Amino acid sequence: MKTIEKQFDAVKFMRQQRDKLSDKLSKMSKTEIIEYFKRRKVETAVKPSA
Repeated sequence: MKTIEKQFDAVKFMRQQRDKLSDKLSKMSKTEIIEYFKRRKVETAVKPSA
């Protein structure tokens, strides 16, 4: 059986992103967290185009 070398490890990437976000949010108050996610929703919203 051949072993395949991964070029991208999705689980490792997900864990890095989760840790990064947890670190950022741990330094914020509840109201700052709510505002952060409101801003992110507007900034990262993918709008369909035809």
